[in-house]
Amino acid sequence: MSDRAYALFEEQQKARGINLDEVKANLKALKIETPSWGYGDSGTRFKVFQKEGVPRNPFEKFEDAAQVHGLTGLAPSVAIHIPWDKVDDYSKLRSHAESLGLSIGAVNPNLFQDEDYMLGSVTNANAAIRRKAADHLLECVDIAKETGSRDLSLWFADGTNYPGQGDIRKRKGWMHEALSEMYKAMTPDMRMLIEYKCFEPAFYHTDLADWGMAFNMAQKLGPQAEVLVDTGHHLPGANIEHIVAYLLDEKRLGGFHFNSRKYADDDLIVGSVNPYELFLIFYQILNAAGDADPGVRQNVSNIAYMIDQSHNIEQKIPAMLRSVLNVQTQFAKALLINHAEVSAAAESNDVLGAEDAVRRAFEFDVTPLLHAIREEQGLPLDPMKAYLNSSYGKDILARGKGGASW
Repeated sequence: MSDRAYALFEEQQKARGINLDEVKANLKALKIETPSWGYGDSGTRFKVFQKEGVPRNPFEKFEDAAQVHGLTGLAPSVAIHIPWDKVDDYSKLRSHAESLGLSIGAVNPNLFQDEDYMLGSVTNANAAIRRKAADHLLECVDIAKETGSRDLSLWFADGTNYPGQGDIRKRKGWMHEALSEMYKAMTPDMRMLIEYKCFEPAFYHTDLADWGMAFNMAQKLGPQAEVLVDTGHHLPGANIEHIVAYLLDEKRLGGFHFNSRKYADDDLIVGSVNPYELFLIFYQILNAAGDADPGVRQNVSNIAYMIDQSHNIEQKIPAMLRSVLNVQTQFAKALLINHAEVSAAAESNDVLGAEDAVRRAFEFDVTPLLHAIREEQGLPLDPMKAYLNSSYGKDILARGKGGASW
């Protein structure tokens, strides 16, 4: 790292009233959960292109995840998906994770790949199928207890393709019934994170189509239920940072599934299409971190930052490295916003001044700052280059092709 580059950056930020010691402390505290499925073979809606060296089982997924955390210091936990990551002994998987310096993060039930779920899982008109789906939710609560996981992350493909295919209000009741049963089975330290999606795979309606439906369901269930925002699950033009601000003010923002999309849920690498949106999401979060309401501040401190991406044409570990580093970069930029300056401009109705105070932080090159904190943490200045120069990517080719997949 160039000492001169950082000195100039430090001088520049001090002149703007930015406390770099606080910025660096916040950056070092940032934690991003990576998904086990992001290390395995996954595909588009048309085909899975298998890669050599992908993990053959959940244990190898954690070994790959340890590479990402070891090089970045950003990703100490790994989300699991059941049954994709089903094992006979979850305590053994937990011990394996801990031996690698990792923990098991959110447990994700799978309620969309079984043949029985073609017409829905917890909202299926068939009571036997609804019972099967509810039992799987309860199974995931038990798995979370074994793995020491705090969060249960729920996404449902349930919906209909045609008018009249299902009774929308009955399905709403069935959804609440299943989630209520799961909620009651949770321990007091667990959280239920309810995800939503505007469409797909159901094309007429989805049972949890937007943040308002997820928010309403969470409110009915209780304080341990919150909303999970997937950045790809919105219609084009949706103002995601507005949704984030609203949920924060209601103290119901549970977490994120970070990815990027051009149209809808492409699951591309986060920040690869619209990095400014990611920056503005962090702006709303950091603005709420200084709120006078302690409940809002507590909500900010409990947000789970998680990656949810389909690495179909990319090499898995480099794709995950790029993902967490993109998040870190935009978080770093958002930390450079002078909120007092923004507020002063807004209160005086200086429209362009307020916009400029936000945008100016986005335009800073934060490379000297990121290099400085990595140096202080004993991490490589360029984690991607360090991985590509290591032998790990070549060593895992011995696994062959046809590893674990969706």
